[in-house]
Amino acid sequence: MRLSSLKNDRQETMYQDASPCPRSNLTDLCRAHLIPLQALTWLLASTLLLGGCMLGPDFVKPDAQVAGEWLEVDDPKVKRDSTESREWWTAFKDPALNALVQKAYQQNLPLRIAGLRILAARARLGIAIGNLYPQQQRIGAEASKVRLSENAPNTRSLDHSHGNYLIGFDAAWELDFWGRFRRGIESADAQLVATVANYDDILVSLTAEVARTYVLIRTFQERIEIAEDNVRIQQRSLEIADVRFRNGLVTELDVTQAKTLLRNTQASVPRLQIGLRQAKNALSVLLAIPPSHLQAVLTGPELIPTPPTEVAVGIPADLLRRRPDIRRAELVAAAQSARIGIARTDLFPRFAILGFVGLQSSSNGEVIAKDAKFTDLFKGDSLTYFIGPTVEWPILNYGRLKNNVRVQDARFQQLIVNYQNTVLEAAKQVEDGLIGFLRSQDEVRYLFESVEASKRSVELSLIQYRDGAVSYQRVLDSQQSLVDQQDLWTATRGDVALNLVATYKALGGGWQIREGKEFIPVQTQQVMAERTDWGDLLSPAALEVPPPGEAAQIFPLRMPDF
Repeated sequence: MRLSSLKNDRQETMYQDASPCPRSNLTDLCRAHLIPLQALTWLLASTLLLGGCMLGPDFVKPDAQVAGEWLEVDDPKVKRDSTESREWWTAFKDPALNALVQKAYQQNLPLRIAGLRILAARARLGIAIGNLYPQQQRIGAEASKVRLSENAPNTRSLDHSHGNYLIGFDAAWELDFWGRFRRGIESADAQLVATVANYDDILVSLTAEVARTYVLIRTFQERIEIAEDNVRIQQRSLEIADVRFRNGLVTELDVTQAKTLLRNTQASVPRLQIGLRQAKNALSVLLAIPPSHLQAVLTGPELIPTPPTEVAVGIPADLLRRRPDIRRAELVAAAQSARIGIARTDLFPRFAILGFVGLQSSSNGEVIAKDAKFTDLFKGDSLTYFIGPTVEWPILNYGRLKNNVRVQDARFQQLIVNYQNTVLEAAKQVEDGLIGFLRSQDEVRYLFESVEASKRSVELSLIQYRDGAVSYQRVLDSQQSLVDQQDLWTATRGDVALNLVATYKALGGGWQIREGKEFIPVQTQQVMAERTDWGDLLSPAALEVPPPGEAAQIFPLRMPDF
């Protein structure tokens, strides 16, 4: 509500209705008029607000299909013990992995972005809370001089030249009679907690990705070492074949076959080195450091981390409270549920209180020149005010408002289905990780026996070939089999660790390491505080909000964020 419009529309009324209080100083004026006026305003607002209702549905957690047990529950390696998996990566007993996870938590840039989204959501909640209070207010002052035409009709009896002085405060307060603003707070509350859940979900993915990439690096390193060992074995075989060829004991075919196998094995090393470098580059991004700095933090033996043979998974219902993405899906639905109520309030009348209080004086042209009447502006009889309720009801909206309610309801139903699908996807990911972890252990056991047999075959074939008992084809076949079996065995050992990482990620563990800590680094907070007045919103306590749907029920306990 603009000061000028209030003044122009009600100027004559203000002259007539101004209270004829005696001249006094400004303190007496406020005591006599402003305090009763303020009390009346708060009384009317509280009566309408607290007596109002909350339109729209109250959010209820959607139902979701959850199995009673895991499919592999009968396997002795699967434990039903309930576990939070707070620092599941420590189960590998690898100090280098533990250090990498902590460094990624402290430095990862996408995680910082997620933390900054939390601050933005908290600021949006502050906007929603502020809507409960007078939405428009202004302190203003005006000074004007008017010269009327002496030849204009109906102006002969008026002063043709006069001035106006006005200083005052005007406000417009739409009351939350139908819960429009309280539903807005409810939605903002849920969105804030959803952004925290999103931060936790990113942290779960981050810890899992660091562990996965670390396992890949160690797996590539072992595969390269095995390939180089086989290169040395095949180099020795080539030398034997060449000596026998020069002595006329075998044909050149033995030499060319030995060279073919050797060069093929040698060619696998650069291919593995490419994969190793790419995995290291990926890890450097997770740690937010240049690739050239990675070697300083990638310490320890170049061995695949040894996973435990058992895993504690609890029961499927634990996923509903443990996995951040499930919590986020629920909270996003809760926020949308409140928007249905916000849309429904548009179908009903809006009640508001408009008010103006100020000081006004006027004078003719002669007095203005002497500046005599300006001092009268601060006298008691210059008080002018206006207060009154308004009602606005958009009756002829041609279905726009009702269809907006339908749109919000359809979006809410979509989010309910998304929540249910998220629960199913979570269970599927756990089952995938479990079956991979359990069966790959069996595969490793069989491949180990195959590798041992291949090693013995290489030894026997070389002895027999040296003695002339067998052709070089037997040596070739046994060495090729050894290369394949050793590489497959090493890769599968890495798969066991990778599947355990996937299982822990699916269980939703790891986000708990941020409990009691800041969402963004202190240095970033200092930079933001120097650039913008954040008040108390950067403190962890400011991000602690009541559960969605509860805080918006009480007024005026949610105070504005100044």
